[in-house]
Amino acid sequence: MRKKDVVLMATVTSFESLPHPSRSELRQFAELFSPLFSASSEEARRQAVAALSQSEKVPAAVAFFIASQPISIAAPFLISSPSLTNEALIAIARTQGLDHARAISRREHLSPTVIDALVGMRYDTSIRRKQPVSAEVPVETASEADAAPARNSRQPEARQPITAEDSERLAREEQLRRRIKLLAGHKDRDPADRLGLRHVSEMQSVLLVRFARNREASLFCGVLADALSASHWLAERIMLDISGHQLATTLKGLFMDEGDAIFILEKLYNHLAESHDRRSRAEVIWDMLDTDDCGRRLEAWRRADGYTYAQTQTLATQAPSNTVEEPQQIEESDDQLSRPFRTSASIRRSVHGR
Repeated sequence: MRKKDVVLMATVTSFESLPHPSRSELRQFAELFSPLFSASSEEARRQAVAALSQSEKVPAAVAFFIASQPISIAAPFLISSPSLTNEALIAIARTQGLDHARAISRREHLSPTVIDALVGMRYDTSIRRKQPVSAEVPVETASEADAAPARNSRQPEARQPITAEDSERLAREEQLRRRIKLLAGHKDRDPADRLGLRHVSEMQSVLLVRFARNREASLFCGVLADALSASHWLAERIMLDISGHQLATTLKGLFMDEGDAIFILEKLYNHLAESHDRRSRAEVIWDMLDTDDCGRRLEAWRRADGYTYAQTQTLATQAPSNTVEEPQQIEESDDQLSRPFRTSASIRRSVHGR
């Protein structure tokens, strides 16, 4: 193995060993990878691409660079890499050609956006099918050579208008295309798609991180209740779970950023900051939770809180109505006590002017 091949594989291995690479480490890997990859042998390139195809931490620039390589090298990366975004997949399919598009279509999970783009790319495969046949006939006869210009000149005239059968076929293709998009949307929803779902706003996220850093539990509880659109009582109950599971479920159900959520859990619950196998307990809890399941559980908590809080509000509004006249009665009694005590003698004196 060449020296540059060894350096390339060592760089890839060291990058994979980083559990959470920082921005500087990602930038350094992106700067080193391209020149090392270009200077290495084809076998080393295949090994490096195969190793990185399972990593979720590959920088976007490196992922696009690998996916743009010849299909013999980029195929495993296109098929299984989680680092490629929908925009990158569509751009690669449009710029690199049919082979790359076919590799992308073999991915296990494709979003409706990518499926729509792949269906819309109608590659003309008839020329590719005829290429092996023409290779078998390397020599043309004179009559065929003379007839070739005539065939080429007649090609524009051979086009015929779209018939009813063609229109029906196109309509069936369009209907099938919409059905595939609909099925794909039901099966694999984009994780970033939160339309119609509850999520924490950017301002609320900033406030939660700030109050957790300063350990201001009461203020944190108020912002959490506002993010949940629930009562202060529900937020307090969630925070009183000293295991941190309920707060982790809440933050994941609100689709909070993973880094911010783990920071909050480690600040509010000290035992979750302890490391275990190079990972904190907060990270382990976060990875065990499912976003959709957390969202359903959160909505159940909110419904229960709505019933309880509504009953409390009803009792609170009914209680003063039974004692509305009491303050007036108290005022009247005070007025009676403050008036002078008048007897019959004092009344007679006031009448006679004494």
